[in-house]
Amino acid sequence: MKKLLPLCLAMSAVFAASAQAEELTGTLKKIKETGTIVVGHRDSSIPFSYLDATQKPVGYSMDLSAKIVDAVKKELKMPSLVVRYNLVTSQTRIPLVQNGTVDVECGSTTNNLERQKQVAFSSGIFEIGTRLLVKKTSGIKDFADLAGKNVVTTAGTTSERLIKKMNDEKKLNMNIISAKDHGESFLMLESGRAVAFMMDDALLAGEMAKAKNPNDWTIVGKPQSYEIYGCMLRKDDAQFKKLVDTALTNTYKSGEINTIYKRWFQSPVPPKGLNLNFPMSDELKELIAKPTDKSAEQM
Repeated sequence: MKKLLPLCLAMSAVFAASAQAEELTGTLKKIKETGTIVVGHRDSSIPFSYLDATQKPVGYSMDLSAKIVDAVKKELKMPSLVVRYNLVTSQTRIPLVQNGTVDVECGSTTNNLERQKQVAFSSGIFEIGTRLLVKKTSGIKDFADLAGKNVVTTAGTTSERLIKKMNDEKKLNMNIISAKDHGESFLMLESGRAVAFMMDDALLAGEMAKAKNPNDWTIVGKPQSYEIYGCMLRKDDAQFKKLVDTALTNTYKSGEINTIYKRWFQSPVPPKGLNLNFPMSDELKELIAKPTDKSAEQM
């Protein structure tokens, strides 16, 4: 009987492990079977998700995605899990999550009702206001000053939708240019092809950090919306979403989020080692204290 006990225990462990594997569903099952997690990232969303001088994805959102990856490794007992990074754009990020190419996308993606029909969102990771980046000498103080002028924004963003709607409703006769990414939007602004760049205020601060002369630029205008960023996941995958939300909540509760925030918004960051000097807003502090996966529209 004593000889049979170790064998029984061993068999029980095998059956338990097998049962655990069978219980896995959706994204976690896919990751377990492939031995790889695919993280979607941006290439120019400073300081959230962008490429450094070595072409490595870095940023505030990438640090949070690393917390999610660590939680997956622990949950699946796979310390050597392969992490693969997949570049996404404003236009491709949702389809690549939906079709299974990307498992989780952490960049600068606004959680809104329209997108909730297509993907799921984690608890919020940031809150912004949509404003304008202009030259200090431009004379532009608010959106009304854009009448008849060239304005650039990034294609596939909520800012693009908002500025087009404003142009139609208020008959401002703006010429709206939709650039392919934030980097191209800023180049349009810096080269004089547009007098203002509408986008999320934190992203505008990141673009200023890339400018030849950052002190030439300023962020102006009454916010046209307040938006909450989240990490995107596939819909109807409660198991993976719970793990992602728990990983983020633990990062908030531990206070690690403050270190991550200071690293990217209140310290020198690549590519030029400039400090964005962008203090944490009261709205973000509230989001961290009370995590939610709701959009700003639902709050």
